[in-house]
Amino acid sequence: MQVLRITRPGGPEVLDFEERPAPTPGPSELLVRVHATAINRADLLQIRGAYPAPPGVPADVPGLEYAGEVLATGPLARRFKPGDRVMGLVGGGAFAEQLLTHEREALPMPENLDFASAAALPEAYLTAFDALVLQGGLRMGESVLIHAVASGVGSAAAQICRALGARSLGTGRNAEKLSRASAWGVEKTVLCEAPPRFAEAVRQATGGRGVDVALELVGGDYLPETLRAMAPQGRVLLVGLVAGRQASVDLDVLLTRRLRVTGTVLRSRPAEEKMALAQAAERSLLPLFRAGTLTPVVDAVYPMREAREALARMGNNDTVGKLVLRWE
Repeated sequence: MQVLRITRPGGPEVLDFEERPAPTPGPSELLVRVHATAINRADLLQIRGAYPAPPGVPADVPGLEYAGEVLATGPLARRFKPGDRVMGLVGGGAFAEQLLTHEREALPMPENLDFASAAALPEAYLTAFDALVLQGGLRMGESVLIHAVASGVGSAAAQICRALGARSLGTGRNAEKLSRASAWGVEKTVLCEAPPRFAEAVRQATGGRGVDVALELVGGDYLPETLRAMAPQGRVLLVGLVAGRQASVDLDVLLTRRLRVTGTVLRSRPAEEKMALAQAAERSLLPLFRAGTLTPVVDAVYPMREAREALARMGNNDTVGKLVLRWE
């Protein structure tokens, strides 16, 4: 099988194809023929040498999500059989023609999605669902602030809010991208420049109260503004650090409004937590995809041989939603 591997730390140009033996599934594993994968900022960081793969996955092959077909199953696997269409998250190694995954971490592909659309689903929707619903306790009628709302996770979060009857507001740094957000149910968008100033606009849009939940995908100097945009007892879910790891926070805001800030990552979680998330998503999200209530937002689909160009495009922040790579 072919893999697209990291030859040395650097930019997308350091990726190269290599032929490797096909893996053999363990007792409860699936061997999946990858038809498509999608790229994430974590892949860019891993290629630069700034985000090492967790133990047990290929250290030099990026890729966190996939959609494909089961080729073989381990002797104890019962959920799927060869020929079944599946999708899911992995700790790495999805830039390969074949991969291994535990059967309980794999999700059945909705029948109405093709491989390219399904590949754009796992990372964005499971991240947003886990943060907003499972950890943030999002309820019908609440208001949600979504940063980078035109990103893959941002667009997924907006659609989840709409499906749950929650009101969403979004920020971004590109007016053209923000103009797409109304299609996902976003009621108000705020264009952010440097330094970001959006708290007052958010509070005005919520009658002075602020939002109940914030999906903080940016970090850095966005966090202090996010705290100022929160309603009493608001919940902030810190998912990304695109704007930096450091922030100067007014603790009086945190204290007097009784806010809760939760940091969360998926990639480094124990396998049993990833399995629990996959099962929760299968129960709660997949019926919404089958009904057409939720739809993956795909910016473009590239053949795998053009992966370097796709990664460079992501690095330039030129995308709305997800970029997908397809094996031909």
